Amino acid sequence: MKVLLTGSTGYIGKRLLQNLLEQGHEVICLVRNLERLDTGEDSMEGVQGIEADLLDPVPESLYSLEFDVAFYLIHSMSTSIGAFMNEEARSAANFAHFIKQTNCRQIIYLSGISNSEKLSRHLQSRRNVEDVLRNSGKHLTILRAGIIVGSGSASFEIIRDLMEKMPWIIAPLWVKTLCQPVAITNVILYLTGCMLNPETFDQVFDIGGAEILSYKNMLLQYAEVRGLKRKIWVVPFINPRISSYWLYFVTSTSYYLAVNLVNSMKVEVVCKDTRLKDILGVTPLTYKEACRRALERINLDTVQSSWTDAVSMKNPGQLFQRLDVPGYGVLRDRRKIEINGDPRRVLNKVFSIGGETGWYYANWIWQIRGMMDKMVGGVGLRRGRRNATELRPGDSLDFWRVLIADKENMRLLLFAEMKVPGEAWLEFRILKKNDSYFLYQTATFMPKGLSGRLYWFILLPIHLLMFQGMIRAIGS
Repeated sequence: MKVLLTGSTGYIGKRLLQNLLEQGHEVICLVRNLERLDTGEDSMEGVQGIEADLLDPVPESLYSLEFDVAFYLIHSMSTSIGAFMNEEARSAANFAHFIKQTNCRQIIYLSGISNSEKLSRHLQSRRNVEDVLRNSGKHLTILRAGIIVGSGSASFEIIRDLMEKMPWIIAPLWVKTLCQPVAITNVILYLTGCMLNPETFDQVFDIGGAEILSYKNMLLQYAEVRGLKRKIWVVPFINPRISSYWLYFVTSTSYYLAVNLVNSMKVEVVCKDTRLKDILGVTPLTYKEACRRALERINLDTVQSSWTDAVSMKNPGQLFQRLDVPGYGVLRDRRKIEINGDPRRVLNKVFSIGGETGWYYANWIWQIRGMMDKMVGGVGLRRGRRNATELRPGDSLDFWRVLIADKENMRLLLFAEMKVPGEAWLEFRILKKNDSYFLYQTATFMPKGLSGRLYWFILLPIHLLMFQGMIRAIGS
């Protein structure tokens, strides 16, 4: 079967893509930028990449594409607090118009459970997208899910952050709200099981796990799975804004995502129409089973995707325009060190940088910089990395984003997503000269106005210490 997949570089999309390939389907990935889609990997055989930004009309040259099923997995909740509703509606309208011109027979959309009378902006936006997609003239299957539990999912990582770090919590009233968490494993089974299944055409289904739990129960059950003793006290005086800041500073989530999640957590998300599990013969996992599976993947370092894979910039399509580091109007810190022994050993250290490994020198300085970034609304250091030793273009790496991760040519290029008055890159390259190998480390900063230049020169003594220590530690 031929499948069109949107959102293939996001959390759900990456998991679904691998599953579709394992089932032998041909997959066309519609992405904003082809740089984020590495079709050269053996595991990506059978994938065709096409480039289009759904915030704009899809080029007519793509109308001739042939595919049977289209998955619509475009969400914008982590990029803004309110404006995402307009962006999601526009993207859906452009997608529906595009699909109408093709031979596609079915659209499958992953939405949010919205059975309550009063909905958050996030859930109302999902309902609006459902209405827009109905104008495509194709069979539409809508799956509505609540909290998705899996290694790397935003909700699970927030729960993990809270329970691992805090032995006791004073929590707001929304932790008593009921929800029906569903395992990522079940979500993928539901999505693939609907493909060209006539029983699912023009239907709306709720998909959830085996239990209805409060958020407080979810936190405590995670703690039980981990063997942690935790206490949670619920108080009525913590308002949504304080809750959002609390999640933002304590966990790895972004501020926009924290606000939108808190607003949604005040709304009960419990399944009503659960026919799909009987139609497809899916047995929903319990919440504890889903947690155990997620933790097993984390422990084995086999996390396939993370919520941080979604680019955090407001103009994500512009990210990979930064592949060419500017040569003029910039400030640089260049360093070089000769490598003694096997250059691959040093390359492996470069590709293991950040996350739990740290930055090899003066980690306390990096941690302070991460805290400062959080204080001004940045991403901070807590995002870590998806895998301890592997990097792919588009991966988050603490407060950096991976632009180039080329082991064959021994090059790693990072772009800063921290709050800075300008733009910054950090590059590592290993080059051979004569019979010796050298590690080159270059920090490049394009300042924005006077404040950018002041920022660079004020931090110059710290940079001298930090960058010199880092290249020595990596190259040793």
